[in-house]
Amino acid sequence: MRLNPPGMMVANIWQDLNRRFPGVKTDARVVMPNHVHGIIWLVGAPLVGALDEGIRATTRVGNHKGCPFTVGDVIGAFKSITADEYIDEVKRNDWPPFSGRVWQRNYHEHVIHNAGALQAIRDYIEANPSQWATDPENPERNR
Repeated sequence: MRLNPPGMMVANIWQDLNRRFPGVKTDARVVMPNHVHGIIWLVGAPLVGALDEGIRATTRVGNHKGCPFTVGDVIGAFKSITADEYIDEVKRNDWPPFSGRVWQRNYHEHVIHNAGALQAIRDYIEANPSQWATDPENPERNR
């Protein structure tokens, strides 16, 4: 997968999340033609299912003194920043305009529970470009 200028912009903004959000660390990621896969660590966030009842009742994952951000905060900012930048580039550098939205309304998240699952997801992300030819969303697939 070779990134075009919009893909490079998305990749750069993803990498910048580490600086923009103290307590957030990015891990493996891949920018595909129509989506992104990535791993985000909320450093210092409590482990899901490992909280005592008093904390669980009042704390969202990632929203406490160790990491003041949630996954939703980070992904929402990522989508907003990349969409704004894309719109600016349409105006400045004649990037192809889009109709509707740059990103879908929601996102998929998954809590990674152990080192084996982490490695499996990293492997999936790394291998994702090799699956593009068979992706139902690939416009070249049905030609």
